[in-house]
Amino acid sequence: MFQKWIGIGRITADPELKHTPNGTPVTRFTLAVDRGYKDESGEKQTDFIDIVVWREQAENCAKYLSKGAPAAVEGRLQIRSYEDSQGIRRRAAEIVANRVVFLPNGKKGDSGIEPPPWPEEEPGNSAPFGESEINLDEIPF
Repeated sequence: MFQKWIGIGRITADPELKHTPNGTPVTRFTLAVDRGYKDESGEKQTDFIDIVVWREQAENCAKYLSKGAPAAVEGRLQIRSYEDSQGIRRRAAEIVANRVVFLPNGKKGDSGIEPPPWPEEEPGNSAPFGESEINLDEIPF
């Protein structure tokens, strides 16, 4: 089994850092991701994706990301169930981030923080997210 989600968008509100009872940092935020097309009335279509980030990366997101900041998120889709305050069983879909990349927003001095650079490329490996490791001859279909 395999799943991977990648999205680039803007943070809709300042991320909020919390800690689990055992002290593990966790940050949640929503990423607004454009669909890339407009509806019949000419309006841009946008999806609002809930993102969950854990541990050191959660602390960095809470510290360096703010409302309106662009970010790239790589992770997996998680569907969880919970009971709301009225006792009704609900389901929530969210992305559990493996990696969050802070993107430049094009505004000089906007936050005063220079986003971390993309990782250095290894010689001969220019494909993003490890695509160069896939050998199409080995795929059984």
